[in-house]
Amino acid sequence: MHLSLFDWLLPIVLVTALAVVGIRTRKYGQSVAGFLAANRCAGRYLIALADARASIGLITLAWFFQQNYDVGYTSVWWGLSEGPIMIFLALTGWVAYRFRRTRALTLAQFLEQRYDRNFRIFCGGLAFVAGLLNYGVFPGISARFLIHLMGLPSHFMLAGTMFDTYLVFMVMMLSTALFFIFLGGQVTVMVTDFLQGVFCNLVFAALTLFLIWKFPWSDLSTTLLSVGDGKSLVNPAPSSLKAEENFNVAYWGIQAVLILYTAKAWQGDQGYNAAAATPHEAKMANILNGWRFRVFMLVTLVLPLCIRTLLENPAYAEAGAAVREAVAALPASQVSELRTPVALGLMLPAGLLGFVIAAMFGAYLGTDNAYLHSWGSILVQDVIMPVRQRMGFGELSPKAHIRLIKFAIFLVACWGFFFSATFRSPDQRIAMYCNLSASLFYAGAGCAIIGGLYTRIGGRASAWGGMLTGVTIAAIGLFVHEFTGVWKSCEQSLPSLYALLMWIKSFNGQLLGFFAMAAAASVYTTLALVRPANFDLDRLLHRGKFRVADDEEAAIQIDQKRSIWEKIGIDRNFTGWDRAVTWITLSWPIAGTLLFAVVTPFLLFGKPPVDSAWLGFWHAYTYFTLIVGTSVVIWFSIGGVRDLRRMFELLEKRRADAGDDGSVRNRPTGGGEDHG
Repeated sequence: MHLSLFDWLLPIVLVTALAVVGIRTRKYGQSVAGFLAANRCAGRYLIALADARASIGLITLAWFFQQNYDVGYTSVWWGLSEGPIMIFLALTGWVAYRFRRTRALTLAQFLEQRYDRNFRIFCGGLAFVAGLLNYGVFPGISARFLIHLMGLPSHFMLAGTMFDTYLVFMVMMLSTALFFIFLGGQVTVMVTDFLQGVFCNLVFAALTLFLIWKFPWSDLSTTLLSVGDGKSLVNPAPSSLKAEENFNVAYWGIQAVLILYTAKAWQGDQGYNAAAATPHEAKMANILNGWRFRVFMLVTLVLPLCIRTLLENPAYAEAGAAVREAVAALPASQVSELRTPVALGLMLPAGLLGFVIAAMFGAYLGTDNAYLHSWGSILVQDVIMPVRQRMGFGELSPKAHIRLIKFAIFLVACWGFFFSATFRSPDQRIAMYCNLSASLFYAGAGCAIIGGLYTRIGGRASAWGGMLTGVTIAAIGLFVHEFTGVWKSCEQSLPSLYALLMWIKSFNGQLLGFFAMAAAASVYTTLALVRPANFDLDRLLHRGKFRVADDEEAAIQIDQKRSIWEKIGIDRNFTGWDRAVTWITLSWPIAGTLLFAVVTPFLLFGKPPVDSAWLGFWHAYTYFTLIVGTSVVIWFSIGGVRDLRRMFELLEKRRADAGDDGSVRNRPTGGGEDHG
């Protein structure tokens, strides 16, 4: 493969354009609240599209490329099981609305407000460690993806010295991410993520159109129906997924539960959690977020299936020869990870390849910006600063505080480089590794967040019990899966222990994370009932006499009679347009839920539709999603530009508060202690 000059220039032009925009945002990151949360000035569309780019990065694309090559359209069907939960989250503003009302800059700050400082420090440290283990593979997977997409050699000579392309690429990529973060913190991250989101989604729409044109549905159908071993890429009947080890019905059932349980628990994009201009904007952003996985990710379904067609369909025996040869040359352990970029680099024409390279680099940059910013901020805000406060040190000036955060972010980047350089591939699918490493924190944090925001009885004992239970089970699972060499030595000396560890390893990362989550929630609930607290939620959520003026959109009296719409979440802060947007957004999961409810019983107990019927359904689904997805990108882009203008106006008006630095100076203690 030979990259044209145009293919080289496009990524450079993208980064240069983002740099110009980023430099103009620099002045807004001079306060701690500005650097961490854009001084709480962001609107719904800006958050929805920018957060989607932060959440759906290059590593996420690689995750879905692996998944959908294995299971095809069946993943879409079982993903519909998330519909009722998506509707519930959207209508209620589940966790997002109440978290924004706390005015906490980080999750652990809320945990101190709700429980105590020791719990905050522990959770901040645990979130940081889990984040490091989770993020550690990001630079490596992203670098390998781009290197194989561009067809670059593994080594190159410069000034008489041989360099490893993989290591050089990681240094270049991490340096670029650090440059943008250091400019203006969350303001720069949010603005550049938004612009990348618009660009990437338009490129992915164009790529999907190209693939549909290049691989006619008749050829795709032949490939989809030719899978053996009792599996199917189109028929989601459980019988067709029995042979699937990872992405089966259990996987999707757990995913649905995770959406509810871990809302705002994972802190990889925590800068967005507190960035909304008002709690209502946070709620609307939560509603709009429902679009991102349903339409923005169509390319992760179409692309791997087209590659499978190129590799397996006899009609492409000649056209796919070079791709098959390149894939066969990959190390066996990396085929599932690198198959897509290798094939993509060989099958795309010059010009379009340049756009895709730029989009993939933008996808990398969006996620790494958010993750580096989050984990560095968490180390400072939730570990170092509370410890300093406890030891009686004086408060830092905003400039010194931000310098400390930047240094922590730099250390996280160094960790990502060295971890990826020495630990190049997880021992399992990317999805499984990411879920299991993240569950080190969110297994226990989920119950602490939900119990802390929605109940008065959850106290310190229940929070500590749930968190320690979750991290213990998740840590055992991660150790067994990823550090086989350490425990394999006990095969002869301790056969019973070895058998136990092998049994644990038989469960994938998704299942082990779910076990940790279920156990943590059970312990939290039990201890909350045995040792109930009586916490003052009004003060925590700034309600009633504790109300904060700039957070209150409509003065609604508690004793006013609420309508049926308000009871389900559409309150008096909703304008007519808000209501229209809400129902338009919810129409997708509602339709999917109804369809899922009608057809799934036939899959489980009756006679399911034949494969040919499924093919017709998926054919229509693909084109419908492409049209809707492109329309949504345009809609969000227009709304995001409006929100950008409003955010900069608010940033100019709101004066920086030096005391708004994430410290808890007046914790609401009224009734907050545990009572036996």
